[in-house]
Amino acid sequence: MNAAVVKIRTPEGVVFSLPLAGLFHRMLAFLIDLGIIAAAGYFVQQGLSFLAVFGEDAFEAVVVVLYFAISVSYGALAEWLWRGQTVGKRLLKLRVVDASGLRLTPAQVAVRNVIRFIDFLPGLYFVGGVCCFFNTRGQRLGDLAAGTAVIRVPVLREPDVNQLLRNKYNSLAPYRHLEARVRQKASPEIAWLALEAILRRDQLTPAAQLELFHDFATYFKSLAEFPPDAIEQLPDEQYVRNVVELIFRRSAVSVS
Repeated sequence: MNAAVVKIRTPEGVVFSLPLAGLFHRMLAFLIDLGIIAAAGYFVQQGLSFLAVFGEDAFEAVVVVLYFAISVSYGALAEWLWRGQTVGKRLLKLRVVDASGLRLTPAQVAVRNVIRFIDFLPGLYFVGGVCCFFNTRGQRLGDLAAGTAVIRVPVLREPDVNQLLRNKYNSLAPYRHLEARVRQKASPEIAWLALEAILRRDQLTPAAQLELFHDFATYFKSLAEFPPDAIEQLPDEQYVRNVVELIFRRSAVSVS
């Protein structure tokens, strides 16, 4: 029986939870994607219909190979470019993540989409569905091989900005172009984990706080290089607070 959440444990022993996607919503997302793949395959087949002059068997073999290529490339490209989402997953608010909650790698995306055809056997995702049902993280064979899981995208809530910044001046705010770069590149899952770390900081030991916020700060600093004057006096925790405030403040403004 599937658990309702996938738990992510940091090296400091802090546990975060992300809600797992259910079988029903995953199947609906797959059917939407299957419709897109079928439509793309149909138009490609019509465009190559002239190959039928070389024989029906040869033409059908080409169609099968192209359908396989379209199916794999559609899923892989969409999940890589949209950070774990296809059209169906976006509509159903689902996302593929690394089983530890981090961003996907190209290899993981490729593996889970190639093995999709085994999960589909003997039809209607029977093998994959059975595997998901009995796996504690709701993983099909492709997820197990790639080390991934499918979660429900959390509903954005507006965080308490004063709680994040503690009424301190945000030295990163004047650099709008760098702020936009961070918001574009930052993994949504890591941003939410950083927010949870801020909100739960009092549950950590001082040593765990230093190590955890150092890891988050290192990640966010890799996304955009702010001028030294803006960050040289900032401890790691305050830097993370400033970045998280920028990300979620803009999200809240766009929602309203």
